[in-house]
Amino acid sequence: MSSTPLRQRDIALFFFPLLLNVQLMSLSHTIINGALARYADYVTALAGMSVAMVVHLFIASPSYQNHTVTITMVRGHRSLRAVLIFVGLIACYVSLMLGLIAFTDLGDLVLLDLLGAPPKIATAAREALQLLVLLPFFTGIRGFFQGLVIQSRRTSLISIATGLRVAALLGFLALGKDWLYGAQLGAFALVSCIIVETLLMAFFAWRVHLPLTEQQDEKSTAQIFRYALPLAYSSCLQQTIPLLINSILGRLPDAPLALAAFGVIRGFLFLLAGPMRNLQQVYLTLVDTFADYQVLRRFAVIVALGLGLLVLLVAGPAAQPILGQLLGVESGLLNYLRFPLAGCALFPLLYAISNLLRGWFAGAHKTALLGYSTLFKCSFLLLVWWPIVQFKPPVSGAAIGIALLLSAEAIEALYLRIQRGRLLAPDAEIALK
Repeated sequence: MSSTPLRQRDIALFFFPLLLNVQLMSLSHTIINGALARYADYVTALAGMSVAMVVHLFIASPSYQNHTVTITMVRGHRSLRAVLIFVGLIACYVSLMLGLIAFTDLGDLVLLDLLGAPPKIATAAREALQLLVLLPFFTGIRGFFQGLVIQSRRTSLISIATGLRVAALLGFLALGKDWLYGAQLGAFALVSCIIVETLLMAFFAWRVHLPLTEQQDEKSTAQIFRYALPLAYSSCLQQTIPLLINSILGRLPDAPLALAAFGVIRGFLFLLAGPMRNLQQVYLTLVDTFADYQVLRRFAVIVALGLGLLVLLVAGPAAQPILGQLLGVESGLLNYLRFPLAGCALFPLLYAISNLLRGWFAGAHKTALLGYSTLFKCSFLLLVWWPIVQFKPPVSGAAIGIALLLSAEAIEALYLRIQRGRLLAPDAEIALK
């Protein structure tokens, strides 16, 4: 436990490189959307890539907690090997499932029947998924290396690797445009640039991570799996949210436009609100006492409000220069998505609250409760799925999708806040990890 109180400056120096990392990652998706938006049939290209990414994010989501597991569990050689076993098994499972959807009749069941995507968009999504089957091995091991670098508090190296990934992305888009088309070009460029990023993270982790020795307090492989599997399960359920929302939008009258707009908006949310998910890593690395937690909570609110203002700026006066001119979003699609995007100004704050609480539960080794919180979100969407599809409210599909996204995030934050209050001692002045 640190004897020095945590300061806002300490958090900023640790957090802002991670913030830059997430924004650079989301910039990758935004650049891909910008390239696809310039096709004549931009709706099919954007919607196909959006559906493919929703499917990929859902299936690959168990690996998204690899850095959290690494930060919490790797203490010596034995625990490092155990975490690598977990990472490898999850990657094999994810690649197998993506392959079944991309290359077998299961793809028709998932894309056409479950998600309700129009046939043309489903075909584009399958073409993208045929390349995305390679991605889990690289994103999985990348998260492991990122966890080692975060343990060493060298978060700036993560941003450097992601910045070089963005530069590589531009090259791969230019390289692939002559022999790939639409969503498949986006998938090729994404996989290729992430391979570059993973190799850089491996080099950085090898150079900066503290030497590991055998320690008595290391967790066994079984203990690590008991800790990590609820996190993986929770992460998987988190990705059910956009999957369910897409399945609703695909059955509305304006389905192609709604799916394309929702894909563009989620790309911007990942850019402007995505950094708040790193509050989990900040908590696990820097917070030792309740006073530290209070300092981090104030920091999170300030940053979330600032990001919310940026969302309003992009949806308002900066919409034409950023979305229209820079990214090439066609004027009809731009006008269609501006109002739903403005409503997303609340999302950074809700997302910050949820991820700060998720960090608290991960640090307290109460990971099972994180799965229950996402069950509440999924249950809510399942409850409203049939009425919306049946009665088709007379508003844009994109607006419906964003309203559901915000409601689900608020439900999770409320559930976790209530559960944390039940677990804490009355005076709350205790060590949190």
